[in-house]
Amino acid sequence: MPSLTQVRARFQRARCNAQMICPRLPLLMIGHDEALSIVLDQVVRLEPEACPVSLARGCVLAKTVRSAASLPPFDNAAMDGFALRVDDHGAPAGAVFAVSGIQAAGDPARGFDGEAVEVTTGACVPAGLNTIVPVEQVEVQERDDAGTVLRIRLRNAAPIRQHIRRAGEDVAPNMPIMGAGELVQPQHLMLLEALGLTHVAVTRKPRIAVICTGRELVDEPAQALESGQIRNSNGPFLAARIAAAGAQCVYRTTVGDEPDRFLAGLAQAQQARADMVLSTGAVSMGRRDFIPDVLRASGATVLFHGVRIRPGKPLLFARLSDGVPFLGLPGNPVAAAVGFRFFAEPALRAMLGMPRERPLQVPLHAAFEKRAPMSFYLKARLFADAQGGLGTTALPGQESFRIFPLVGANAWIGIPEEASEMAAGRLVDVYGLGHLQPPGIDFEMNEVIR
Repeated sequence: MPSLTQVRARFQRARCNAQMICPRLPLLMIGHDEALSIVLDQVVRLEPEACPVSLARGCVLAKTVRSAASLPPFDNAAMDGFALRVDDHGAPAGAVFAVSGIQAAGDPARGFDGEAVEVTTGACVPAGLNTIVPVEQVEVQERDDAGTVLRIRLRNAAPIRQHIRRAGEDVAPNMPIMGAGELVQPQHLMLLEALGLTHVAVTRKPRIAVICTGRELVDEPAQALESGQIRNSNGPFLAARIAAAGAQCVYRTTVGDEPDRFLAGLAQAQQARADMVLSTGAVSMGRRDFIPDVLRASGATVLFHGVRIRPGKPLLFARLSDGVPFLGLPGNPVAAAVGFRFFAEPALRAMLGMPRERPLQVPLHAAFEKRAPMSFYLKARLFADAQGGLGTTALPGQESFRIFPLVGANAWIGIPEEASEMAAGRLVDVYGLGHLQPPGIDFEMNEVIR
């Protein structure tokens, strides 16, 4: 990486050429699909690591997990009652059996003489016994002085092999139980723990650095705002979304509009071993939008700058001098949210070894008029009507500076560039607020948030 002095000199020359010799050229925008392909071409799947099962929730499996045991591990009773030995035709109602003992859950397997044993739910089925009769389907005819059952009579017929959970009936040995690229959730932990697995191979969580730009930004919530200042909402939002997306935010800073501090932030991101660096602001066409020139001066390769999407068209993507991908998000909050959701999150999926995301196809509740030939991402609500059908509607307040409508959204609507008039009833792509978060569903279509 060039020295700070060299970068500063290159940046000043670039600024001089861009601002004093000729006006800045407009963004050379590319389409959404092309931009996303460029991003995905620059990211690699991260390495696997062993993770204790107890800590694996929220991780993505790096390898297929196979069972090392049977589940259940032994034949066991599905309910409280009596294990019997019957022939292939079962036992008729009224049959009488002498009971030779009790087998409770947790007792080791052992043999019994006779044709009936009292059992509790989960108990080993004694060898040679082949059906279970629930306790409510028998009449106790004899007990000893301690209350132990000695003889029973069947109230109902008892077919062979009823109410027995067979060894391996749920999971057989060496059976694939989870695939690579699968997100570990609580139900997975239940199965892993039941099988006695202590560790699984997961993909290391991506390490993300965030650099917010803008001298108007105030990070400290308790600090009073001076004229012209605003609070930095992008930084906390991105840190939270990074965690929700299955990654970790390893570095976050705010640098104002100072290229030197921005470069220092890049150096800190490198020291934090970031797998991707995100920035907000300073990527548009204004006098203070310095990031493109600073990146080039630092030896980075700008792979695209400007995408035909709304919101977020000044989006920038580069490869830093050390090969780390860099995504420059616009400063407006919803534009930053869209850039992260639909460019950073697909990159995170690729790093984690997850398959490409597939949206729902849902009919529009009301027509939407596109005002520009771009791909649109709209704050939306997904709902179910009284007949169980799904519908979606774009919320009012789609401007990229408006945060409040995003609070009322439970989904994103994606409208492709080539689409023009979007009539009511037309199918559109619907995404969750995050790639690991399925779209929410309203079960009553209330008045949308203003």
